[in-house]
This record gives sequence, structure tokens and C-alpha cells, in this order.
Amino acid sequence: MHNKSMTTAADPQSLLLTMLDPAVRADPYPLYAQIRARGPLQLPANNLTVFSTYAACDEVLRHPDAASDRLKSTIAQRAIADGAEPRPFGPPGFLFLDPPDHTRLRRLVSKAFVPKVVKALEPEIVALVDGLLRDVDGTFDAIAGLAYPLPVAVICRLLGVPLEDEPEFSAASALLAQSLDPFATVTGSAGDGFEERMRAGRWLRGYLRDLIARRRRDPGEDLMSGLIHVEESGDQLTEDEIVATCNLLLVAGHETTVNLIANAILALLRHDGQWAALAADADRAAPVIEETLRYDPPVQLVGRIAAEDMTITGVTVPKGDNMMLLTAAAHRDPDAVQRPDEFDPDRETIRHLGFGKGPHFCIGAPLARLEATVALTALTSRFPTAALAGEPGYKPNVTLRGMTELPITL
Repeated sequence: MHNKSMTTAADPQSLLLTMLDPAVRADPYPLYAQIRARGPLQLPANNLTVFSTYAACDEVLRHPDAASDRLKSTIAQRAIADGAEPRPFGPPGFLFLDPPDHTRLRRLVSKAFVPKVVKALEPEIVALVDGLLRDVDGTFDAIAGLAYPLPVAVICRLLGVPLEDEPEFSAASALLAQSLDPFATVTGSAGDGFEERMRAGRWLRGYLRDLIARRRRDPGEDLMSGLIHVEESGDQLTEDEIVATCNLLLVAGHETTVNLIANAILALLRHDGQWAALAADADRAAPVIEETLRYDPPVQLVGRIAAEDMTITGVTVPKGDNMMLLTAAAHRDPDAVQRPDEFDPDRETIRHLGFGKGPHFCIGAPLARLEATVALTALTSRFPTAALAGEPGYKPNVTLRGMTELPITL
């Protein structure tokens, strides 16, 4: 049904808005191929350029004039001039900042994600996965039973969030993940659920401020205590910066890892022999995860703003324009990848932009890889003959495209 609408979508805006069609969510890749075949899409009225080839996305992510601070965009400046609140969700996390602020905050936070610290979490992650899989039997929803609860438990342990508060934390995270969708830019509207997301954001910021006050009185071994006390050449994080950082780690670090684990499970089950091969050889987990990041990435697209006039693969992007990088389309660019539509963890080289590139390369990449490795090896080795028990359901998110349920028979 949606294929027909795709082929008749002549203008760039219609083609992009097809990405919102729920019928496309289960398999957006044919649509991405069509967008890629059209070359860069420019929507001057929307101050938007869309790139979908590997070369273009890679170039933008590495470009010094590709900004992440939304306030540098023409659209944001226009809205502020009309009286809009510059930062309706409060101060941004460092993902949405540019140097020097980004450099400083990232340096302070990165201490929590050095390999030694991440490696020390492994026994706890193994214990969490064992607990989640201990009593499962028959048909199992891999999202509710494993992919969803594991990353939120890990991020809550990292931040020092009490166990009993995890459910509310999860709910706020899921709502705020939707605010990463870029279609307010394309359609000019804030979209459905804006007020609900605002309420979730206010609740979460209030909760984090209370937690900071508790940690100031009674520091622990957790990341938040570390952020409060971190000092580097006399530098410290303000309370707003700690709140924004924890907010970012929760939303960006939780939803993406859920999707990575779930997408890998689905790819393994849909491709003959791959599930059994991982069950028999735990060392296959690393290439399975890298190929999942290429073939069906947790983050489908990334936004940047042209801080100056830019030329990307021969296309001029005016200063202040938004750039949408369809990295999930880029990963299947036949000019960059052989047999791009095949899931093949044994391919010679696996190139992807799944964790970004350049100064914003994902700080949590080692932790996401570790969580996915533990989850996938435990699930496949315990249940080597598992099979899909129906088609997965999908969330409305376009950017953090992911499943709501993934039923498997064990």
C-alpha cells in the first residue's frame, strides 16, 4: 500500500513526510533507497537540506561548521524573534552544544565511560540479564522481558536512581525520546503530545534536582555523585549542567540501547543460521552488533545546522539551514557497502555511522556494546532454537525507530 504513495510522492516534502506513515515503520529502507536515489533534497522554504549518501553524511559529521546547537538555526532564530521560549526543555545536554561548551562538558562526563569503569560494570550487567531470563518459558516478549528493562536498570544504577523509582524514570524517558524527532522542522508544527513531553521533562528535571540535593548530603559511588564532585583544573559542573547531562544520558543512552538489542535479536532470528551460530560461538557477538548498527541502526537520522555557508558533496547549504542526515539510508548506500541490503556479520569490513563520528562520537558506545553483548550471548546460548512468534510492533518514533513488542518462542 505505502509503496504506491512512495512512487507518486514527487516533491521532496511529500517524500519526507512519507517517513511519518505508520505503514513505513516496519521497513523504511525501500523509502530511504528512493530518497537516496533522488540525491540531496533541498527544501528552501523549510530551511532544510536532507543528505542520505554515506559520503555526504560522513562529511557533515566531521565538518567543523556543522553545528549541534539548535539555537544557531534560522528556524529557531525566527521562532525566538516571534516570542518563542529559546529552550523549552531546559538547558540542553552536551549532545546539543558546540565547542567550547561541548568540549568542556564531554571531558568531565567522559571519565564515567572510560573502558576500565565500563568493564567494572560487567558482573552487574551479567547478573541483571540472568535475573531477567531466569524464569522465562514458552513465548517471550524480547522487548518487555529483556531489551527494555536492562538498559534502564543499568543507567539507573549508573546515576544512582533508587530501584523503586525506575518505572517512572522509564515512562519519562520514553516520552522525551519522541522529542528527538525532527519533524517539527519539516512540518512547522510541534506535533502531538508536545504538552505531555513538556510535563515529563519538568518532572524529570525536578526529580534529578532532588536527587542531586540528596547526593550532596550523602555522596555515593554513582555517576551523579561523581559529576557533583568532579573537578578538572578547577572546573565544575553547574547544577543545570548536571541535570541536563543526566537527562541526556537517560534518554539518549536508554532508548538507543533498547533498539540495538532488539534490532539484533530480530535480525538474528530472520536470517537463517545466524541465531544458532551466535549460540554456538559467543565471539560472534561483536560482529553481530556492528552489523546491526549498520543494517538496522537504533538511530535512523541525525540533525546538524550549518554554522556558516557549507558545500557538502557539491551541494551548497546556506548558513542557518538545518541538515537532516539519513544515516540509516547511508548505511545501505551501494556506493559505500557491498550487498547493502544483506545482514552479514561475516562481511570483511563493517562501516557505519551508528555511533556518530567526529567530536560527537557516542560517549556511551562501549557501554551499549557491552550491554548488547551480554544480552545477546545469554539469550542465544540459553535458547539456541528460539524462533519469531509473530511480527513485531513499532513505536511512532522516526529518529529512534524501535519496536514496542518482539514475541519469540523459546
